[in-house]
Amino acid sequence: MSGVRPARGAGAEIYTMKEPSSEPLKRQMHDFWNEQSCDTQVAKAAKFTREYFEEIETFRYDDQPFIHSFAQFTRYHGKKVLEIGFGAGTDFIQWLRAGALVSGIDLTEEALENVRHRINSYGLPAPESLQVADAEKLPHKSDMFDLGYSFGVLHHTPDTEKAVRELVRVIRPGGHLKIMLYNRYSIYIINRWVRFGLLKCRPWRTLRWVLCNTVESAGTKGYTRGELLRLLDGLPLRNVHIHTQVTAADYLSSSALPPLNWLCRRALQLAGYHFGWLKSDYVPRINDPGKPVNRTCAVPRNKKQPILTGNPLGFFHCIFAEKEG
Repeated sequence: MSGVRPARGAGAEIYTMKEPSSEPLKRQMHDFWNEQSCDTQVAKAAKFTREYFEEIETFRYDDQPFIHSFAQFTRYHGKKVLEIGFGAGTDFIQWLRAGALVSGIDLTEEALENVRHRINSYGLPAPESLQVADAEKLPHKSDMFDLGYSFGVLHHTPDTEKAVRELVRVIRPGGHLKIMLYNRYSIYIINRWVRFGLLKCRPWRTLRWVLCNTVESAGTKGYTRGELLRLLDGLPLRNVHIHTQVTAADYLSSSALPPLNWLCRRALQLAGYHFGWLKSDYVPRINDPGKPVNRTCAVPRNKKQPILTGNPLGFFHCIFAEKEG
């Protein structure tokens, strides 16, 4: 780990980098998130107190309750987990509470301080390691982790595709990939195009421009489902499932203009909800009443065929995949 030096932490192997990156865009991204980690803006209590962390956690899981069903923290008890971009550490401490052998990296020193204080505040066991590092150059050996997890982070780094490849590299065969990336064709981004493009008399501004210039740190990206399928297609993955999730950002995107907000919510309704259920996945019980049925096992899915579920106009693409062995 060139340019990396040890730092003291909560009993774990913790590092900081002398220089996060020489790339100007990555430096802007570092400075943006180093000023304030995600969700910490909601806390009114004194920084790094237990009340401060409680306020952040309450907000995160009220705002995004689907994180628990996506991450499935308790399923990884005793397993090796790597989280990229732990930010304020809200998801990170769930891995510790669940008994996972968790490691984490983030680009910012502020995130590292949040997690160190949070672990101490709750008296949680030390993680395997915490590092300030670059998602595009993971300081880990290949095939190390049972799960690679990153929620709402990798669309910020300049080379998202490289970061995804890196995360897949460090997952062991048979291990899981769970990441969330933004949807460029979401109601939230379309509404921001209305605000920063149409109403500014610049309708030629694209949704890409809106994401890059008006959503969080500079250079933020979003992906269509087709782009995600192409991104993942060249990787050693199977059982790919992309679930596009409606968020509060979509539902409340035009709250200041009730007629426009009504149109946005109507669009979400019309887009519908796509389920991933297949009849072939199910078999009857051996003691089901009625006429005789075929007792053979269900026909297994084609593991290379992606599953697309959820609402196509939602802001979050929650992506699950298994690394091929």
